[in-house]
Order: sequence, then structure tokens, then C-alpha cells
Amino acid sequence: MFVDFHSVYERYSQDVYRFVCFLSGDASLAEEITQETFVRAWATPGQIRVGTVKAYLFMIARNLYRAELKRGRRQTVLDNLLPDPRPGPHSSVDFRLDMQDALKALQTLPELDRAALLMHVQDRLPYAEIAAALGLSVGAVRVRICRARVKLNQLKPSAKGLL
Repeated sequence: MFVDFHSVYERYSQDVYRFVCFLSGDASLAEEITQETFVRAWATPGQIRVGTVKAYLFMIARNLYRAELKRGRRQTVLDNLLPDPRPGPHSSVDFRLDMQDALKALQTLPELDRAALLMHVQDRLPYAEIAAALGLSVGAVRVRICRARVKLNQLKPSAKGLL
């Protein structure tokens, strides 16, 4: 089966970058891992072992992020990473403050819970694909996502609309 690698990159690179960026809290690390994810996907022989290409790429990206954590790389806080979609100075400041609080709260979640929540909320992957990508059962994925949402709502009630 022939796969146009350029098309796959164009279609999924922003999703992978956003996933790793929210997972790690480090924009430069997200860029590095995104590039390495596609290199590994391209160089890996055989067929995809996860339901979809997107889930497969997320699995690779998460594994690279976990390897980076093992090397002791420090996490940094996201600053000015996301563009402000709302006009006006007051709404811009409010949104930016809410987003910074939500990102800080997100970083308090365990890595596996954060990965499951991001795959589900940001990228709308079905529970079965998340389970395959993370090596969990569908039930475990549902529980982790639910617990992550509850914890985020307790930490920062205004973050509900952002995640």
C-alpha cells in the first residue's frame, strides 16, 4: 500500500504539534517531537498497529515525550503560544489569563490522564483509538478522562470551556 508521506504530514502535523505542546507545556520540545514523530512513522517498516494514522502518530509522539521525560528534561510553562481568537483588549487579556490558568492546571494531571484527555477533547479521537494508542482498555480510558475533567474543574472552574 502506497502512502503519500507529504500528504500525511500536511494533514496531521499541526494535530501532533498541538497534542505534544499541551502534553509537555514546551513549544520547542513540541516542534522537536513532532518532527521526530514523522521521521519514525516514515522509517518504521510494516503496517500501522493502531486503528488510525492519527492515533498511531499520537502514540509515537507520546512515547517520544515519555522518553524525553526519562532523560530529565525540564517542563516549561506555555507563554504566548496560542493566538487569541477574540477581538478587543479586555477580552484578549481575560482569555489569555484563563488559558494560562487552564494550561497550568492541565500540567498538574498525570501524563497518561493528560494524554487521554487531550486526544479525546482536542482531537476528538474515539475511546477505542485512544485505548489502542495508550495501551489501555476502553473502560480505563473513560475513567481517566472523567477523573481528569473532575480534577481540572476543581482546580480551575473557568477552564471548563477551554478543555
